[in-house]
Amino acid sequence: MFWERRLDQWVEKVRGQSALPLQLDLWNGKQLQFSQGSPQVIIRIPHVSALKYFWQPSLSNLGDAYVNGKIEVEGKARAVIAVANALAARTLKMEGKFARVVRSFWHDRNDDAEAVHYHYDVSNDFYRLWLDENMLYSCAYFENGDEDLAAAQMKKIDHILTKIKVRPGDTLLDIGCGWGALAMRAASKFGARCVGVTLSENQVELARERVKRAGLDKQVEIRLQDYRDVTGSFQRITSVGMFEHVGLRNLPAYFSKINSLLTEDGIVMNHGITSTDADSGESPYGNGEFIEKYVFPKGELPHLSLALRSMQEGGLEVLDVENLRRHYARTCGIWVDNYEARSGEIKALVDDKRYRIWRVYLAGCQYAFQQDWISLYQVVCGKAGRDTAALPWSRRYMYP
Repeated sequence: MFWERRLDQWVEKVRGQSALPLQLDLWNGKQLQFSQGSPQVIIRIPHVSALKYFWQPSLSNLGDAYVNGKIEVEGKARAVIAVANALAARTLKMEGKFARVVRSFWHDRNDDAEAVHYHYDVSNDFYRLWLDENMLYSCAYFENGDEDLAAAQMKKIDHILTKIKVRPGDTLLDIGCGWGALAMRAASKFGARCVGVTLSENQVELARERVKRAGLDKQVEIRLQDYRDVTGSFQRITSVGMFEHVGLRNLPAYFSKINSLLTEDGIVMNHGITSTDADSGESPYGNGEFIEKYVFPKGELPHLSLALRSMQEGGLEVLDVENLRRHYARTCGIWVDNYEARSGEIKALVDDKRYRIWRVYLAGCQYAFQQDWISLYQVVCGKAGRDTAALPWSRRYMYP
């Protein structure tokens, strides 16, 4: 009876602030409504012990309960995330561990390789089910806003390669090359000679197959290699969805390494997710804690200002900055729809815990971009200290 009274009081407190399209189904058959209308989300609590996750309903606590099967959740992923965030916002203060905490981790080669393996080596078939046909796992570019995902992803690649002025015969290094789509496009459309590096064995295997199948093996080389071990010089360097794994403390060294690989007239593109907290804090209410624990081990998002400072400290001059936050929210939304539409096939490939992690992660990312907790910036750089004659007069060349 004590727990039921406490739960009733908690529900009334939440309802007193505003209605939520939520219903709780308890272990004893009792149903608790958070609004008068039909619920969009139903949470089933199979045992009284699961109530502990609701007394402090942070996104980390609720996420723990869901992915570990302590509760069952019915409803569309987007609605689930919206309700979870509303519960957190109405019952927790954005302070202490629920604030925009700054986390910093020690990074070494082994840890970084393990983190990449955990996230990217689930299986190629898993990613194939909900990404576009070219398997691009980064923000798409919706130039007009009405493109489908495949078209928007190819426009993203072309936008990047146009921004850095890739020319026939240019040498291009793609750090964190994924399944090879950017390097292949740079070779086939722009005539570049490309090297792509990744720490994911699954990505290397499939990327090499795709390169060979496209007849690009004389122009594109895919390596299983840490970026720190790359040598030589390149006229163009791209880093797409990569610097989020480097660590805040290591960003100056990361960009210094890029600078050391860049020719004097070279151009760099860094396309990456950033925190919108000025101190590079993670998303609030335990969101960042959940992602670090279950999705991106040791991932760290810098504020744009820290990223730009680190680039300058690494010997690079920032030439252009573009915000694509709206584009990533749209991209994540399409991924969520794809994921839920193919849920049966996905469940046949991965265990229930993995399925649940990615389901709430993708929907949570869309929500975080929509709420301006995180953003996406494309930053174009060149070597610092060059004569002004090397700089473009305007951005017009980016939109041929």
